[in-house]
This record gives sequence, structure tokens and C-alpha cells, in this order.
Amino acid sequence: MNPERTTAPRLEPHFERLALIGCGLMGGSFALALRQAGLVKHITGFSASEKTRSRALALGVIDQACNGVAEAVQGADLVLLAVPVGAMHSSFAAMRDVLRAEALLMDVGSTKCDVIAAAQATLGDRLGCFVPAHPIAGKEVAGIEHAEAALYQDRRTILTPLPQNSIRQIQAANKVWTAIGSHVHHMTPEAHDATFAAVSHLPHLLAFAAVNALTAQPQGTAFLEMAGPGFRDFSRIAASDASVWRDILSANHAQVLTQVAHFRAALDQFEATLKQGDNAALQQLIQQASDVRSAWTLQAGNACNIASED
Repeated sequence: MNPERTTAPRLEPHFERLALIGCGLMGGSFALALRQAGLVKHITGFSASEKTRSRALALGVIDQACNGVAEAVQGADLVLLAVPVGAMHSSFAAMRDVLRAEALLMDVGSTKCDVIAAAQATLGDRLGCFVPAHPIAGKEVAGIEHAEAALYQDRRTILTPLPQNSIRQIQAANKVWTAIGSHVHHMTPEAHDATFAAVSHLPHLLAFAAVNALTAQPQGTAFLEMAGPGFRDFSRIAASDASVWRDILSANHAQVLTQVAHFRAALDQFEATLKQGDNAALQQLIQQASDVRSAWTLQAGNACNIASED
């Protein structure tokens, strides 16, 4: 008998114990999705906020509220780290000594290179347990109260496997996300961070800056009162959680700054055409963007993750 075959994950993997570290929207939705699919027996949860832990327990998202990361992870065969990227390092360090060698550990962080560096610095011989993940899903509202089992259905989840991951671990990670409705794609950590700097991190930065530029003007409040659907649509992501996006932009700052340079060059083109009164060039720049945007459609699995965790 092939021993590897006896331990390989099932088509729809079943877990005895999920440890949820971060009982917010993303983590809570993951737990609810696994529970609804019948893929987990028992869910432990830890959040830095005692109120959040209690609320997750009261809502039935978790079965046991724990007072620390290690307590929650003890004995778990599946661990989801759903905390802001700035809290990853301390979370990895806290679980290292209790993480089972065969456990599957994943995160939901919006950046990958920094999270992987934190794992490499802390997990030691348990690094192979960690399959980095980024589900491209979310809501404009945060918190465990807004968690829902369907959050990841028809959404894309990016995996950035490590050289230390076994084929079995990578397959298990694929199957978990697929089982709850996600479309799984693989990327290198570097490609992930460059891509999402362009299509997520920079747009958030621009939305934050545009709102601040508006309100910094003496007439800003009056201008804002007259804003319509265009401003609503453009500025929607500026309402995102400040601490979460501080961590994301800081963690991926090199790639974000590269995208800022590209944006500044494009903005300079528009500024130059306006100063020159070159309406033909102005129309051409607008048409170029309009054509690209008109041809683009939101692919299955694409949704901006803008809510905070925990």
C-alpha cells in the first residue's frame, strides 16, 4: 500500500479542528463556509479583542473562544491567520511551538513578500505548513457581524506556495478554497505584490489622497455637499479601514511607489495637455482610458478586499 495515498487529502478535505486567528469578516466567513460545507468538526477562535471573541462565539462562528494564539492553535489540523499584515509576525511566533507538523496553515493577507518573510523568521521547522493565500474578496463593512458563508464563492484566491511546501500541502490548500467556491490561482509572491500594487493598493492610495485633497481646501466641505454619483463611485474605497491599509501600503511600499511613479507620469500628461490647451491630445488620452475600461470586465474571482480584519 502506498502510505502517501492513505494520508492524502480527500477531494473535499475534512478537518477535525480549525483554529481561526482573527475573528473578523474574512476569518469569520471562512469558518462559516467550512461549517456550512460540513468540512470541519470544531472551530476555535482568537482575536485580540475580547468583545470580538465573545461575539464570534455568540453568533456560532466559533465553538470555543480562546485567550491566546497558542491556545487556539493547539491540536488544530487547519489554521487560518486572518489578522492585519502588521500582526502576522507576532502571530506566527506565538503558534510555532504548538503547530502540528502535518497542519495546514494559511493566511488571508493582501501582501505576500512581507508575510512570507515573517513566517521564515519565526516558524522554523514548521515553515512547510504555511501555504500563503490571498482571497480577493471583501465588503465595505468590517466585523464578525457581517461574516457570511458565501463571501468566497466565485471569488479568486491567490496562492503563493513556498519551496518548503509539500505537494500534499499545496493540494490541500487548493481543495479547501475550491470547496468553498473560490477559483484558485498560483503566483510567485513577487508577482502577487506587483500585481496588487497596481490594481488595488495604488487605487486605494489615490482615493485616500483625493478625499484629503478635497477636504483640505477652504471650500472642501461645501464641495463635498454637492458631490454626486461620480464622486461616490470613485471615493468608495476611501472609506476602508485606516489601520489595515496603513499596514498594506507600508508592507508593499516599494511596489506601491513604483505604481505612484507610473501614475504621476500619466497625470503629468493630462496636466501638460490642459496647460497647452491641446484638446485633441486631451481627447486622445481620455479615449485611450475609456477604451481600456469599456473592454474590461470583472472576471470570476475578482473582488476588492477592502474590509478590515479582527
